[in-house]
Amino acid sequence: MAIGQFRDVENGENNTLEDLEQPLVIKQEKIVSYEDEYGSDEKSTEKSGSIWMVLLSTCVAVCGSFEFGSCVGYSAPTQSAIREDLNLSLAQFSMFGSILTIGAMLGAITSGRIADFLGRKGAMRMSASFCITGWLAIFFSKGALSLEIGRFFTGYGIGVFSYVVPIFIAEIAPKNLRGALTTLNQLMIVTGASVAFVIGTIISWTTLALTGIVPCIFLLVGLWFVPESPRWLAKIGHEKEFQTALQILRGKHADISDEMAEIQEYIVTLQSLPKAKLLDLFKSKHIRPVIIGVGLMVFQQFGGINGIGFYASQTFEEAGISSKTGTIAYACVQVPITMVGATLIDKSGRRPLIMVSATGTFLGCFLAGTSFFLKGYGLLLDWVPIIAVSGVLTYIASFSIGMGAVPWVIMSEIFPIHVKGAAGSLVVLVNWLGAWAISYTYNFLMSWSSSGTYYIYTGFSLLTILFVAKLVPETKGKTLEEIQSCINSDRSRRQDIIS
Repeated sequence: MAIGQFRDVENGENNTLEDLEQPLVIKQEKIVSYEDEYGSDEKSTEKSGSIWMVLLSTCVAVCGSFEFGSCVGYSAPTQSAIREDLNLSLAQFSMFGSILTIGAMLGAITSGRIADFLGRKGAMRMSASFCITGWLAIFFSKGALSLEIGRFFTGYGIGVFSYVVPIFIAEIAPKNLRGALTTLNQLMIVTGASVAFVIGTIISWTTLALTGIVPCIFLLVGLWFVPESPRWLAKIGHEKEFQTALQILRGKHADISDEMAEIQEYIVTLQSLPKAKLLDLFKSKHIRPVIIGVGLMVFQQFGGINGIGFYASQTFEEAGISSKTGTIAYACVQVPITMVGATLIDKSGRRPLIMVSATGTFLGCFLAGTSFFLKGYGLLLDWVPIIAVSGVLTYIASFSIGMGAVPWVIMSEIFPIHVKGAAGSLVVLVNWLGAWAISYTYNFLMSWSSSGTYYIYTGFSLLTILFVAKLVPETKGKTLEEIQSCINSDRSRRQDIIS
């Protein structure tokens, strides 16, 4: 699942992803620093003032994340009913499931320009409108065409959401809360998917489509009560609105002078930097972070998450258990494990968390593949459903604890300021292409060989562990400047060894 993105793929203009990577809105020496993070919490809170508006704004924004999850989770519990009611072939339903990612891909590519032109709130309003239109088209569908058009519209909406929601949260959050608040994006995505999984086993597929409109309504109403991103307002030169929005976010009596100066200084610096093009990413000084970012997204998707998630009910049925029971168990695992991952990401570190997560997905896919292998040869048939469910639940729990969110966190930290727009667009495009490839081919691969499909995903999980161990740096507890220094020093050491 793609949880963020960036700029124009062709020219990398308007480097909006810097909003995720910069030290954001609070000056370290005034609020909190990595060197003093264990002793300055009270001081940080006092100087930053009230955070209730930050929390309210975040809660409103993550309605878009919940909508993202609702769209992703829709196909799993509805597959059998939609195919039966509308007479869809396997290929038609595979297109219905996967066309979401095509729409999301286009949304991802255009999201940066939209968010810069309309503002963060305007982009979220537009995304909600697309999603509402898509859900209504699905609700009134009488055939494959209108079903696919509706799914495409919801895909475009969540493609924009996947960029603008984390950007908005990152731009409004104080530095000491940025990590925790940003992880709410992923948490609400899996919550939305889990809710869709559960209620989709109880209500009809048309009624489930109507429930997808509810988060959009909450979002549209909530946006009237929260301020626009101060950083975006400063970027477009609205100084008075910028100061007002920042004061509202930090509290009526908070001193925001230092923070305002830092944001304005950063914007001046950003405007003085050259605009990176796509080809600039393949220069030697940028190639390592590009390999890391693209590689993490490839392994995230080709581990099979969108195939397993989109068609979970079918997988459980083929394993010989009730699709409702399996789907509900799947949903109940996602949310608490994602919460655990959110608490661990700044404690255990990025590398250990993602390696443990990939180890778990390896084990889960291996178990699921083995269950289908045993079923195919008529061995241990009483154990096949138990092994299959254990494998799928192990997989989703492991993915939720690390592979879902950590690649996006690392990606937001490793790119230099002036290439972030182009790099972000490339990484997100790769992510959505991978999502489409897996979601479209999953049913066909399962028809070819159920065990073989899961063993392929097992191989990608193993490669993920090796990739992270070899190439991905640890970014926990480092400033963004220190991360760049670490990447550059590694590149210099390799060049010295070669020479």
